[in-house]
Amino acid sequence: MTPWLIAAGVALVPVALGGRVAARLAEARWVRRHPRAALALWQAIGLAGGLGAAGVGLVAAATPLAAAFPHGMHTLGHQVVDGRGLAGLGPAHVAALAWSVGLIAWLLVHTVRTAATTVSEQRRQRLLVDVLADHAAEHDAYVLPSREPVAYCVPGPAARIVLSRGTLDLLSGRELAAVLAHERAHAHGRHDLLLLPFVALARAFPWLPVARAARQAVPVLLEMLADDRARRDHGDRVLASAIVRMITPSSGPSAATPGLADSGVVQRVERLLGAPVAASRWVPAAAYSTSGLLMSGPVAVLTAPLVCGLVWPG
Repeated sequence: MTPWLIAAGVALVPVALGGRVAARLAEARWVRRHPRAALALWQAIGLAGGLGAAGVGLVAAATPLAAAFPHGMHTLGHQVVDGRGLAGLGPAHVAALAWSVGLIAWLLVHTVRTAATTVSEQRRQRLLVDVLADHAAEHDAYVLPSREPVAYCVPGPAARIVLSRGTLDLLSGRELAAVLAHERAHAHGRHDLLLLPFVALARAFPWLPVARAARQAVPVLLEMLADDRARRDHGDRVLASAIVRMITPSSGPSAATPGLADSGVVQRVERLLGAPVAASRWVPAAAYSTSGLLMSGPVAVLTAPLVCGLVWPG
């Protein structure tokens, strides 16, 4: 029984700790200095939680088939392949197996649906941009005739950087270059693909606080990553000035348009204009280490039966 309890505990660790880590991460100040490390930690929380929840069901399902979990799952796999199905499993074990299979299927369905919706929407937006905007070769961007300040990226294999005539009239040359660098960072980094799993997770489990927190936090981190690329070439104050000018109302409250991002604008400006802070090596190291620890348990549980099959193929 002890090996089974250990396997179940290892699978449950990220499920039990993921919520606490996510709550601390959502409020942490260090993420502004290390958005890439914070993004990796959010990815680990989501993936480890899903794998751990599925893994604990597999552990419970294979309990009666062997003395240790890897052998039990290996035996169950052989039974299914040999046509003996779920022989030896009681109702509770079958329910645990159904939980794991259903959870994985639920996540896959929402991920595929989210990906298909995203690709379709990106294609539609690219067609609209091609029809409504003129390509400006000097900026390598598409310019809409709107007088409101707008700047965004339509991601995909054939990304479009989109500006408005209002943006060109509003920003200085240096500010415009910083905005373009920001949007190109989104396109080249395929930040839409990094965001997609969190959108799928939030749609699959909208009642989970962790899923909602990740859905809110990750877009801001992606904006900060794009800011870091732009500030490297154009400076903090130039980019901050562009952001502020893009979101400042031109004539009344209704004229405000968040040009670069709707989320975390205040955080981004404070981050750009704040006093320089010496880069810390231990903070991202701790974040990456925590990510690895969260992933290690579920990955070990799910890969152990495969290793068992290679070592003892019979």
